[in-house]
Amino acid sequence: MLMIKLSKVGKTNKKVFRLIISEKSRDPFGRVLENLGSYNPYSKELVAKEDRIKHWIEKGAQMTATVNNLLVGKNIISGEKLVASKPGKKSEKKLAQIKAKQDKKASKTEATEVTTEEKAGANEAADAKEQAPEEEKNEEIKEETEVSEK
Repeated sequence: MLMIKLSKVGKTNKKVFRLIISEKSRDPFGRVLENLGSYNPYSKELVAKEDRIKHWIEKGAQMTATVNNLLVGKNIISGEKLVASKPGKKSEKKLAQIKAKQDKKASKTEATEVTTEEKAGANEAADAKEQAPEEEKNEEIKEETEVSEK
């Protein structure tokens, strides 16, 4: 699938972005089909080839949320702005997955607590069984010592 996305160029602390079209999975710094413009985030200047952007969109190319918001903000395309995920911020989908994992863990620990309680009960019964023969042996020894003393 073709995507219109941003490719970072410029210096480390002075970023400038190219507006490019390439395959979705392809590296944005690699080979691109076409350079559609540039965006300077410091001056908020967007230089774009409007006719080429519209051409690629008609052909079925998709846009990233950030590119969509830029183009809608500059009235190059019509539509609504999208919620773009920010670096370090978790999306709703990711938060739902994390919550599901936590719920699964909680139910597992509850099941483990039940089994440990059952095991504890079984261990107490086993201990009682082990102590019974020891007590019998102790009684036998006492009887033997009493007999030998007489």
